[in-house]
Amino acid sequence: MLETSARLLRLLSLLQTHRDWSGGELAERLGVTSRTVRRDVERLRELGYPVHATQGSAGYRLGAGAALPPLLLDDEEAVAVAVGLRSAAGGSVAGIEETSLRALTKLEQVLPSRLRHRVNTLHTATVRVGVTGPAVSPDTLMTIADACRRHEGLRFDYASPRGGVTTRSVEPHSLVSFGRHWYLVAWDTDRDNWRTFRVDRLTPRTPYGPRFAPRQPPDGDVATYLSHQLSSRTWPCQATVTLHESAEAVADRIWPGMGVVEAVDEHNCLFHVGADTPSALVWMITSVDAGFTLVSGPPELAEALRAQAARCLRAVRAT
Repeated sequence: MLETSARLLRLLSLLQTHRDWSGGELAERLGVTSRTVRRDVERLRELGYPVHATQGSAGYRLGAGAALPPLLLDDEEAVAVAVGLRSAAGGSVAGIEETSLRALTKLEQVLPSRLRHRVNTLHTATVRVGVTGPAVSPDTLMTIADACRRHEGLRFDYASPRGGVTTRSVEPHSLVSFGRHWYLVAWDTDRDNWRTFRVDRLTPRTPYGPRFAPRQPPDGDVATYLSHQLSSRTWPCQATVTLHESAEAVADRIWPGMGVVEAVDEHNCLFHVGADTPSALVWMITSVDAGFTLVSGPPELAEALRAQAARCLRAVRAT
């Protein structure tokens, strides 16, 4: 049988899995009697842990308290939290860098040496490449997230990339972290259509708008919709090709923002892509390294593909 202190820690670890436990299940896991489980639950309550009795059965559930109690993390959970905090310290949400570092310092102080070594190994071997996106305020993110959750209209001032500020009224649906930016996907009530907004360009207004019934997301889900918006529909040259491989087979060859893949069958998929020029479209389509058939696009795209094919043939003949 475990000593009392060790048993309490084990009991707390079981309760923190956020499931309902019967007294019998806990007794079996801990190797004690149900009476001992009841006494240990009372000890946890005296320490400030809100252990609730479940209705309809002799069971227990750990609830949320007024203060944050100590948490018990297994090895994988502790490493995941440490890595997440270090990433947040250099992320795109303004104002949480110092807070993340403070939390990370506290966590690393109590990590066992074997776990601290794993976290430090990952950190020292990792190099951050590329320019981070514009930082956004955590208060702005929370305001938008709360409006999404409560299905309440949102009004905000929006700075257009072409200059000028307008006031927009929307029914917010989702926040999306995409590449280097945060986006709000929402139903624009003034334009009667779905729109995407860069969060770093908007300033929420108060109070919130009226409650609304949530709509079905555009294109089936907001991730697909945003991918369409950023990768093809906003570019002056747009095209669709049939790739002669399945969507699953080509998924790893298409990076976020490059284009959108639409499954057709186990041998083919549609690839929607956009770019500044027909030549750029050629490069993006051929970089997928799959056989393809042109479905639609500007007239210049077919000529650009023929020119690229001729260049490749001349290169081969020259050797």
